[in-house]
Amino acid sequence: MDRAMDLVGSFDGGSHRLKGAATVMPGQRPAGAAKPRRARRASQGGERKLSRTRKPDDMTLEEWQRALRRQFGRQQKFRLRNMGSEPVFSEFEVTNPATRRTYRVAIRGCRPGDNYCSCPDFAVNTLGTCKHIEFVLGRLERRRETRRRLAEGYRPPFSEIYLRYGAKRELVFRAGAECPPRVARLAETFFDAQGRLREQAHARLPDFLKQAAQAGHEVRFYPDARAWLAEVRDRARLRQEVDRLFPQGIASPAFNDLLKCTLYPYQRQGALFLARAGRCLNADDMGLGKTVQALAAAEILARAASVQRVLVVAPTSLKHQWKREIERFTDRPALVVEGNSLQRHALYAAEAFYKITNYDVIHRDLEAIHRWQPDLIILDEAQRIKNWKTRTAQSVKRLESPYAFVLTGTPLENRLEELYSIVEFVDRFRLGPMFRFLHEHQHVDETGRVVGYRNLSSIARTLEPILVRRTKEQVLQQLPPRMEKRLFVPMTEPQRRLHEEYREAVARLVAKWRRFGFLSEADQQRLLIALQMMRMACNSTYLIDHQTDHGVKADELLAVLGDILEEAPAKVVVFSQWVRMHELVVRRLESRRLAYVLFSGDVPGPRRKELVQRFREDPQCRVFLSTDAGGVGLNLQHAGAVINLDLPWNPAVLEQRIGRVHRLGQHRPVHVVNFIAQGTIEEGMLSLLQFKRSVFAGVLDGGEDEVFLGGTRLKRFMESVAKVTDAIPAPMPAEPESPGDGQVEETEEPLEAAPRTPPGHRGRRVAAKTAAEPAPPAPSVDERLATALAAGAALLDRLARTLGGSAGKESQTSPAAGLAALIRRDSPDGEPYLRLPLPPPDALQKILDALSTWLGQ
Repeated sequence: MDRAMDLVGSFDGGSHRLKGAATVMPGQRPAGAAKPRRARRASQGGERKLSRTRKPDDMTLEEWQRALRRQFGRQQKFRLRNMGSEPVFSEFEVTNPATRRTYRVAIRGCRPGDNYCSCPDFAVNTLGTCKHIEFVLGRLERRRETRRRLAEGYRPPFSEIYLRYGAKRELVFRAGAECPPRVARLAETFFDAQGRLREQAHARLPDFLKQAAQAGHEVRFYPDARAWLAEVRDRARLRQEVDRLFPQGIASPAFNDLLKCTLYPYQRQGALFLARAGRCLNADDMGLGKTVQALAAAEILARAASVQRVLVVAPTSLKHQWKREIERFTDRPALVVEGNSLQRHALYAAEAFYKITNYDVIHRDLEAIHRWQPDLIILDEAQRIKNWKTRTAQSVKRLESPYAFVLTGTPLENRLEELYSIVEFVDRFRLGPMFRFLHEHQHVDETGRVVGYRNLSSIARTLEPILVRRTKEQVLQQLPPRMEKRLFVPMTEPQRRLHEEYREAVARLVAKWRRFGFLSEADQQRLLIALQMMRMACNSTYLIDHQTDHGVKADELLAVLGDILEEAPAKVVVFSQWVRMHELVVRRLESRRLAYVLFSGDVPGPRRKELVQRFREDPQCRVFLSTDAGGVGLNLQHAGAVINLDLPWNPAVLEQRIGRVHRLGQHRPVHVVNFIAQGTIEEGMLSLLQFKRSVFAGVLDGGEDEVFLGGTRLKRFMESVAKVTDAIPAPMPAEPESPGDGQVEETEEPLEAAPRTPPGHRGRRVAAKTAAEPAPPAPSVDERLATALAAGAALLDRLARTLGGSAGKESQTSPAAGLAALIRRDSPDGEPYLRLPLPPPDALQKILDALSTWLGQ
């Protein structure tokens, strides 16, 4: 999607210059009004910089945004073609050679709102202009006569019904120069004094067009206006038809044969909401049955709106899980789209009510999907499109369908832009332009930097027509309880030494930031590595040196498991961010002959079904070990406990872990145990997790209306680091490396429940191991990165020895001689270049693969 100007600053440069004539568009200020001093200086040929993040004091928000689009558009080298015969007031075709996208621009004057562009930015920015319009105006205004005609405006002989793009889209009638009095009087019965179509006249507009034609007068009804009116009327008919099919709401008998399971009342309510809205965001808490609600709503739309083609877009690992749940709850055929490009295109052309694909291939399959023309699109785990800059998000937003359901339990994790991006797929007009949305809901300091959020409750009110969200607390009477424990465990002396070593490094970097106000990229990387090392040391020294095993968490886990597994049917899910931590757990499980399943993102997807099935059905397999790859889309409600060996930075990830077990289909109390190394960064993180939860709650759950962050992303991050490290209490005495009694803090929290026939179990890339089949787990991305960094250090050491002379007997060269030995000259032009020694090809490939994987996270 061409969003270059929707979020100001997505083009290059931190500031931009306006040259030449006026910097303020015509029509922005009353005639004769004095220009501000900066504007007068710019109009006299000077240069003016417009910050992409800070609004000038002498401009309104709208003037600033129009000026930015004006300057940016007039700097472009688009291709322009006049599609009509009139040189000025005509329709033009503007092509961006970089993206190869073409848009239609209609020029009717020079004031904001006079003109039209078919680009997405014009449709949502409510400014009445865009970079494509400004590009065309810039070309036309090169001639004095053209500028005069533009200022006078255009009044054609024919009348027009067009769609006005503002804070509220509305149909407007504009009488032409030759509009007969009879037609003008007729228009007054359909349109108000401002020319806007009356709400009660939506269904009767064809009558007006027919009578105007009988009077011999041309009234042009533009395509975008026709499409908008058709959409409004279709929505009204849909609501009427759903109400006719379900006259008693959630008590209607039609629910009895809707799916092959019984829905809870709140699930019925959610399905009706989705169906009546047509395009809707379901942000229910994890485990409340968003999938089954979407399937129920799809069945309602099949009856009320003749929906016959449904496209489900899900993470790769969940495609077959969707197929199983569709077959379990409905009688509809479902087809998983997979294979190479030719195979996928053939599958899109095949007959099936449901077709299931994944986010990663959308950009390659857009043409095939457009040919298929889905009636309904369901996005599962829609946080995949929270960053609108990514190719995945932009490709998904180019999908077209009359109806759409977006499913995500975490529509907001860190920034308001994430929520905006997800809502944009449902209704790109709902939250208005991004620049105004952020202006209304962000606190900024004197430099324009974000320091907090405000008016969060108004976002929820704006989203009410398209958002259904229920928390576990709201349906608590239908859910089993959740008992949460914090188990504080002591550190061993080797762990503490490592933790304090990296804590001192963090303290030095925080002090440096406090002194200078910034950190170099190298220092930022050192900070991230040191923080990661502190967290790894909380688990065991094995995660750092891969040799020693100083730490009590793994042993303490065995003690906790012993208590939980005393009950014969009990099963446990154990989470850790690091695969190597699971290696330590595996050793202990195998020593006690306990069967388990190991689940990580590095194992091929085809095995996931059998592994989840084995954990569910094998009474001997009672422990499910998982990295955070298991935090998305996996249903493990047949377990009764969740153990977190370490806490993630993001509270949404923590809730994803717990939500794998504490969800619909869970008919027993769920125990959650969070391991926390006492006196470490893990204990300091508890307040940070609570802060991040408050931002989410403020927007969607009616919580705090203002949350202050305190600066730029780096500043906010640094202050959170300082807060976390300052909150670390005095450590407990060093513990001998054997199981000990941790200090337990218990809190009561509600949980999620399941329908009478619970949803199936979502899979993820998984691997299984039993005591009889040991297999070393694959290293995580962080571990592969550590290996790559070690190899890189060896490479640098080799280079240093080459430049400075080897310490061995065979080479006693000086640094200058070593450097000279590396200099070569290119034979064609004689330019010198430096030839660097490289490691063996296999080692170099491993370094590149690890770095590529890490950078792609």
